[in-house]
Amino acid sequence: MSLTEEVRADPARPVGLGPMGWLRWGWRLLTSMRTALILLFLFALASVPGSIYPQRSISPDKVAQYFKDSPGLAAWLDRLWLFDVFTAPWFAATYLLLFVSLAGCIVPRTTAHLRELRRRPPAAPRNLSRLPQHASFTAPGATVERVAAELRRRRFRTVTGPGWVSAEKGYLRETGNLLFHVALLGLLVAVGVGALFGYRGNVLLVEGNGFANTVAAYDRYIPGQRVSAQSLEPFSFTLEDFQATYVAAGERRGQPLTFSARLKVTDRPGAAERPYDLEVNEPLDVNGTQTYLLGHGYAPMFKVLDGKGQVAFEGPVPCLTADQVTYTSECVIKVPDAEPSQLGFLVRFLPTTVPAADGSWVSVFPGAANPTAQVFAFSGDLGLKSGQPQSVYQLDTTNLKPLVMGLKTKPLAVGDTLPLPGGAGSVQLTGVREWISLQIAYDPGRGPALVAAALAVLGLVLSLTVRRRRVFVRVAEAAEGEETTVEAGGLTRTEGGAAFAEEFSTIVTSLRGTEAGEAASREGANNAH
Repeated sequence: MSLTEEVRADPARPVGLGPMGWLRWGWRLLTSMRTALILLFLFALASVPGSIYPQRSISPDKVAQYFKDSPGLAAWLDRLWLFDVFTAPWFAATYLLLFVSLAGCIVPRTTAHLRELRRRPPAAPRNLSRLPQHASFTAPGATVERVAAELRRRRFRTVTGPGWVSAEKGYLRETGNLLFHVALLGLLVAVGVGALFGYRGNVLLVEGNGFANTVAAYDRYIPGQRVSAQSLEPFSFTLEDFQATYVAAGERRGQPLTFSARLKVTDRPGAAERPYDLEVNEPLDVNGTQTYLLGHGYAPMFKVLDGKGQVAFEGPVPCLTADQVTYTSECVIKVPDAEPSQLGFLVRFLPTTVPAADGSWVSVFPGAANPTAQVFAFSGDLGLKSGQPQSVYQLDTTNLKPLVMGLKTKPLAVGDTLPLPGGAGSVQLTGVREWISLQIAYDPGRGPALVAAALAVLGLVLSLTVRRRRVFVRVAEAAEGEETTVEAGGLTRTEGGAAFAEEFSTIVTSLRGTEAGEAASREGANNAH
């Protein structure tokens, strides 16, 4: 008895994709229409925080107020770039992936659409009764040429054969779809161009002060990667006056009506000044650089004398608006040059002051009808020499001794002076000015972005309203004295079958009567001329 050894081959193992295979798989996944739609949704979702949280590029004062009201939460939001959404790394990554995905989708679809435009309509099928729309009728004098002429009059592309006519229209649907995606890609390119070659900055300007378009003059300056200090347009202006009007009576009392800033503008060095009224949605335009009015507030003017009777501080102090209804505002005065000790003040500004029932003081109207300022004074070390950065809107009272406190302390009217206890000095409210916040922006991609957005809307309208449909007609030869039998069929290659049924019925009606013959006669007469 012999034993036979059976040698079994190892089972075949699947071949790995390899580096190139994985790259092809990743490219196909990235350039699929489903991925493009997902990235478009993520791009829109990533833009939502920009409308929820204040942005430094638009409202730096509101960001500062957010840090003042909720410092812990604001610190975490800042780590996640939620105050600078449109410059965040995760927003840029979504933007670039969407750009690549759209480009990968558009190129092959455009090539296929161009081939489709050059392709002739297919020949008519033998059995037209199987089509969704079908009709059979007799038409006196109907011929292939007359049927083709009638369909061309209705803007169908036609091709004829022995006893049949094939017609198709609705190519603008895919054209509109591609136009929408190309315009969306162009919109992304325009945004990218604006980010590279444009810049924007914010500045807070008090009445009577001026601004020159230089990097040093900005409170916050965000240049594009291809922008230098020499790229800025050399214009300047002075804020002469700011006027805000409000509803004075009725249910809408206190609601704003108009905001207008009167400027004196110099377009370039050596040019004559020109007046300009800057209003909301009416920016100042100097050779493509636009200045927008974003917000406004009050800047009460103070004069501070130290313990030696010397003027340690004098000028306007911009206050942040704490109440958007009554424009009750808060600000900080730091006087490091005061002697013998430094002084700090917390100021609560009330535009229209009235006494409250509990003995405190409140503002009841946003206009400066009875402006006052409640001052809370401190003395000691302001901590400015510690090397730690400080906000101009916050006062660190850790090493300060309170001098004047109490919400029920009578506020200072214009011209009033508050003596500080212990011979530390005095503070006087000398007047009230207003400030405005401005955004100066240069965006070379703004015009192309507008054109791309208009083309995207046009493409979307075409893709939603135009339907791709085909009509086939067979004309049976008839003996002499007999009527010609015509069989027609049609189908739509997209949604909208009910609308096409009505159109098909109209086509059949025109082919059944004498309209086709009359159209052919008119066409023949035009060709003869």
